[in-house]
Amino acid sequence: MRRSGEAIPHSHPVQAGQPARADRSDWATLRRLFPYLWRYKWRVFAALAFMVGAKVANVGVPVLLKNLVDAMSIKPGSTASMLVVPVGLLLAYGLLRLSTAIFNELRELVFAKATEGAARSISLEVFEHLHALSLRFHLERQTGGMTRDIERGTRGVHSLISMSLYSIVPTIIELVLVLSILGVKFNSGFVWITLAALVLYIGFTVTVTEWRTQFRKTMNELDTQAQSHAVDSLLNYETVKYFNNEAFEARRYDASLERYRKAAVKSQTTLSLLNAGQQSLIAISLVAMLYRATQGVADGSMTLGDLVMVNAFMIQLYIPLNFLGVIYREIKQSMTDLDRMFVLLEKEREVRDAPGAQPLAGHDSSVRFEDVSFAYESARPILKHVSFEIPAGRTVAVVGPSGSGKSTLARLLYRFYDVQQGRITIGGEDIREVTQASVRQAIGIVPQDTVLFNDTVEYNIAYGRPGASREEVEEAARAARIHDFISHTPKGYATMVGERGLKLSGGEKQRVAIARTLLKDPPIMIFDEATSALDSANERAIQSELKTAARNKTTLVIAHRLSTVVDAHEILVLESGVIVERGTHAELLARQGRYAQMWHLQQLAAAPVL
Repeated sequence: MRRSGEAIPHSHPVQAGQPARADRSDWATLRRLFPYLWRYKWRVFAALAFMVGAKVANVGVPVLLKNLVDAMSIKPGSTASMLVVPVGLLLAYGLLRLSTAIFNELRELVFAKATEGAARSISLEVFEHLHALSLRFHLERQTGGMTRDIERGTRGVHSLISMSLYSIVPTIIELVLVLSILGVKFNSGFVWITLAALVLYIGFTVTVTEWRTQFRKTMNELDTQAQSHAVDSLLNYETVKYFNNEAFEARRYDASLERYRKAAVKSQTTLSLLNAGQQSLIAISLVAMLYRATQGVADGSMTLGDLVMVNAFMIQLYIPLNFLGVIYREIKQSMTDLDRMFVLLEKEREVRDAPGAQPLAGHDSSVRFEDVSFAYESARPILKHVSFEIPAGRTVAVVGPSGSGKSTLARLLYRFYDVQQGRITIGGEDIREVTQASVRQAIGIVPQDTVLFNDTVEYNIAYGRPGASREEVEEAARAARIHDFISHTPKGYATMVGERGLKLSGGEKQRVAIARTLLKDPPIMIFDEATSALDSANERAIQSELKTAARNKTTLVIAHRLSTVVDAHEILVLESGVIVERGTHAELLARQGRYAQMWHLQQLAAAPVL
C-alpha cells in the first residue's frame, strides 16, 4: 500500500495569451465530469451494488472471527462441538473472504467500461477542440506543458473515479456498518472513540494538506519550467549544435532541476509531518479501543471473541482510515488536473463558423480581397486596405520585401484569422459566412516552412488526400520530381522522414509538400515561396510542373524570387501592407518602378562573377 500517498508531481503551465479566470470549485469540476459518466448510469448502479455487497461481506468477517473464538472456548468432553462448529465457521469465513474478492472484481469489471469510456470521450473532445482553435493559440502555446495537461487530465479522470467510487463510498459504508455493530452490541463508548478519532484525523489531514498546497504549487511550477526548458532545447537540437551550446543548455536545465529539487525536498518534509501526525492519531485511537475492550473482558461484560472482533474491526478500519489522507490528496490533485483539461476545452475559438453556416457552393473559384485590413496586434497593422481579385483559373503573384504581409494573405484566405476590416470572398461568398472546413477543402497550399509528420514518405504525400491509392501517390511524387529520389532509397516510399521531416533536406521536404498538394487537387492553389528551398535546376523543373498543376486553377503565388512569377496574369507589389504596384511582368518593368528596381537587383545578384 502506498503509505506516503505522494502523487507524481504535476505540471500546469499558464498558456500565453490565456485570460485569467477565477478558480473553479471542486463541485463545479465534478458537475462538468458528471455527464460523461451518466452515459453509463446502469454500470454505475451495478458497481455500487457490488461494492455494498463487498463491504457487507468484509464486515461479516470479524463477526465470524468472534463466533469462532467463542466456539473454541468449549467445556472438556464436548468433542462434537469442537469438531463441527469451528469447521462450519471456518467454511463461512472462507466464503465471506471469497465473496469480498469476487464482489470487488465484479465492481471493477462492470465499471471499467464507464471509466475508460469517460476518459476516452473527454480526451477526444479536447483533441478535437484544440484542432478547432485558432492559429494564434497554437503559436502562443507551450507544447510540452499543454500535452502534460491533457495527459494529467486523462489520468485525473481515472484517479477521481477510482478514489471516489472505490475508496470514499466504501469507506463510508464500512464505517457506518462497524459503528452500528459496536453501538448495538456494546456501549456508545466504542462509537465515540472511533468518531472522535475520525473527526480529528480528517480535520488534521485537510488542514495540513491545504497548508502543503503552496509547496506543491511551487514544485509544480518549477517542474513545468524544467520540462519546458528540456522540450524547447530538444526541439531546437540543430540550433544548439550550430552554436556549440550543449553545456549551456545542460547548465540551464540543471539549474531548473536544482530549484525543483529544493522545492520537492520541502514538499516531502511537510508530507512526512502529515504522515507522522496521521499515524499518531490512529495509534492513539487503537490503544484507546483495545484498552476499553480488555477492560470489558476483565470484568466479564465482554468475551474473548468480542475482544478479537473489536481488534479485527479496528484493523479493517485502519487501512481505509489511513488511506483517507492519500485519497484527499489524490482527489485534490485530480480535481486540479481535470480542471486544467476542462480549461483547454473551454478555451474560446477565435475563429468559428457562423450559426447556420453552409458549405461553399463550389461553382466558382474566383477569389476577391475587398478593402482588407488586418493586424495581429492592434499597435502593428500588417495589411492596409488591400483589394485585388484572382479570377477563376487565373494566377496572381504577390511579391515584396520580408514583413510586407505576403504570407498573411494566405493565412487570411485559409481563415486562420478573421479580417478586422473588409472581406474575402470565394465565388462571391464571404468566407466568414460559410463553413471553415469547406473553405479549406477548396484550397491547397505549399507553405514556405514545410513540416512533415514523423511517418513514411508515402504517408506524408497521401496526407493530401487520405485514402488515395499507391499509384496516385506515385503520380503526385513524379509531378513533384521526387519519385526518383524516393525509389532509390533502401525502403522507398516506406522511408521514415523523422520528426518534422528532419531526415530529409529542405528541398526534399518541399517537394514532398508539393506532391501532397498536387494529390489534393483543389480548385484554389497557394504557393507560398514553394520553391525557395530548391536549387536553380530543380526550381526550373518544378516550375513547369507547378504551372501544369495551376492550369485552370485559381492560383495565388507568394514569391521572393521574381523569376518564378514572370508568367503570372497579374503581379502585385506589396510593401508595408499596401499594394504599391500591380500589372504584368512586362508592364511593371516598363513602368520602371519598385518592381523593376527589385528585378534588376536580383538579376545583378544572379549574374556570374568574372
